[in-house]
Amino acid sequence: MSTDTKSSTAPASTVFNVPNQLTAVRLVLSILVFVLIAWERFVLALVVFVLAASTDWIDGYWARRYGQVTKLGRIFDPFVDKFIICGTFIFLSSMSARSGIDAWLSVVIVGRELLVTAIRSVVEQGGGDFSAKWVAKWKMGFQCIAASASLAVLAKGGMTDAPSWMVWVLVPAIWLTLITTVYSGLEYLVVAWRTIVGDSSVR
Repeated sequence: MSTDTKSSTAPASTVFNVPNQLTAVRLVLSILVFVLIAWERFVLALVVFVLAASTDWIDGYWARRYGQVTKLGRIFDPFVDKFIICGTFIFLSSMSARSGIDAWLSVVIVGRELLVTAIRSVVEQGGGDFSAKWVAKWKMGFQCIAASASLAVLAKGGMTDAPSWMVWVLVPAIWLTLITTVYSGLEYLVVAWRTIVGDSSVR
């Protein structure tokens, strides 16, 4: 009987492990960030955003370090990453005159994420490597910096009232976000194309 109990509870303990629990916390924090931005509580939104973004690094490290990578985590983690980034930029672009984040940047970010999601199954079914590229990790970093800088600018009254050094941090971060977002999307497109045409180099 004890054996049956262990076998019935083991799958749940494996699926709902620490990395997936941290990802679930990040999802809740993401929603809180959106609410705080809508309420224009920008300092709190910045704190919660940074906290949520930091859990992404922690759960990834934990999963690799302790061998707790699961099928749920492979779906859930990137979904939550896209949710918080896309959602935050959409909310920031709704007040672009003050935040410095224009709608076109949000469109590029959301479009890239939709593209990557669309080609993921094609690449993986074709035996291609769809693991995160270094440029994609840089992209995520610049996106977090740009969003954080924008929230800091909003906390100081917006683009016209914030200290000039904050604006000088935000503007390059926006352009670096744009460049790495577009480049990483193109990189995945190349992988998808090679998989579709049967290039053995990606198998």
